[in-house]
Amino acid sequence: MVAKLQITLKKSLIGRTEVQKATIKALGLRKIHQSVEQQDNAAIRGMVNKVAHMVEVKEIAE
Repeated sequence: MVAKLQITLKKSLIGRTEVQKATIKALGLRKIHQSVEQQDNAAIRGMVNKVAHMVEVKEIAE
């Protein structure tokens, strides 16, 4: 059973650093309230931690 993460962008990218914008783009997010599902691994968790103040994360068990 591989767990997934549902990541939702909750805050705007306006005024954010280029590193934060690139991280959000790498996660597959473009618009506010858009959600994506990503595999639960160390790389994704690290990216989420970098922008934790801008996203909401839910664990999805499959």
